[in-house]
Amino acid sequence: MPILATVTPQQVLAALGTVIDPDLHKDLVTLGMIKNVQIDGPRVSFTVELTTPACPLKAEIERMCRAAVAAVPGVEDIQIEMTANVRANTGRGIPQQQALPGVKNVVAVASGKGGVGKSTVSANIACALAQMGAKVGLLDADIYGPSIPIIMGVEDAQPTVDEKKEKLMPVERYGVKIISMGFLQPSGSAVIWRGPMVAKAVQQFLRDVEWGEIDYLVVDLPPGTGDAQLTLAQAIPLSGAVVVMTPQDLAAAVAVKAVAMFQRLDVPILGIVENMSYFLCPTCNSRHHIFSHGGGQQAAEALNVPFFGAIPLAADIGAEADEGTPSVVINPDGPYAEAFREVAERVAQAISIGARKFVPLAMAK
Repeated sequence: MPILATVTPQQVLAALGTVIDPDLHKDLVTLGMIKNVQIDGPRVSFTVELTTPACPLKAEIERMCRAAVAAVPGVEDIQIEMTANVRANTGRGIPQQQALPGVKNVVAVASGKGGVGKSTVSANIACALAQMGAKVGLLDADIYGPSIPIIMGVEDAQPTVDEKKEKLMPVERYGVKIISMGFLQPSGSAVIWRGPMVAKAVQQFLRDVEWGEIDYLVVDLPPGTGDAQLTLAQAIPLSGAVVVMTPQDLAAAVAVKAVAMFQRLDVPILGIVENMSYFLCPTCNSRHHIFSHGGGQQAAEALNVPFFGAIPLAADIGAEADEGTPSVVINPDGPYAEAFREVAERVAQAISIGARKFVPLAMAK
């Protein structure tokens, strides 16, 4: 009867030390991502702690870990638990900035001009991250034209106040905590404010809201490069900005201005999203480029920033937003949800890579 080799934790860790994280370019053991190694005869179990539950390489990392440990003599059964711990991206910012308590990462979603579907993109990114297991907040910072309450189906909601903390409690929907000027003004009324009042409102939404524990706070900014954008960038450390544009040359030229503003404020550009990129034929599934083609990709290459993907032009997306149900919620297996989910994964991926660049390895473990 053959004698089975005795498996040791050291052998398992040595094997996992050969698995390189594709994004961070270090092995998982050095990165502190391997937890709770357990040996029970020929059975091995351990936990892989990713930097985000929205990691697009999750399946690939699990496959590499399984293959590495399977090569250890004596191993017959492998149990892997895939978890995540989102780290705060605190390595940027100007000295007077103060991080929001409990909020690990703040992501600004911006556009150079209106009408590009930025709020729809913001809502779907937030919902997609929540679906993947992240704790998410969504701040509608478009003071003059708040649309997030409609897109998220909470236009009639009334935020409450925590009297003890003297904080406004966000409305929750689809696993996302939401706050918006739309909750605080009568339906159909207009906000007629000068710039300083807009800046003050943005500050209050940041500081006077009980966000709780949040992995990602997605901020839907108004179009352009005005007071709301400047206030946000100067008030708190931003993990980065996502710029939404449409394919036309004019849209690309305007998007460049939004990118330039954030770069001047030392806010990293996480990536560019091209919305209304193509029409996906519902009968033949072919793509038709209605407006133009490749503007987002070209802008990203010219600015040397990542291109996060193209979102289709579809009546369904607009109708779903009007009905208060984002695409990733109403049809999570559909092509539109898949496009939004890929963008959300790339946003989380870029934030994780950026956080590692600014956190010493010993602290990151």
